[in-house]
Amino acid sequence: MFIDTEFAKKNGFRIQKLEKLMLVRNINEKANVREVITYEVEVNMFFKNYIERIKIDVYNLGKIEVISGMPL
Repeated sequence: MFIDTEFAKKNGFRIQKLEKLMLVRNINEKANVREVITYEVEVNMFFKNYIERIKIDVYNLGKIEVISGMPL
């Protein structure tokens, strides 16, 4: 799960630095050597009557604001 850096900042999310950097992998599983994930946000995820507190990685997604699952 990812949230765009600018979207998170603009909407007042509390951005926290990760203890350990995470390497970004491309869709073909090869490492993206240009970027690493260094921050996360903690949010409430709502689905029907279920609520869970989760952490989402902060990353530059461009025009996409949030990625909440895996593509099929």
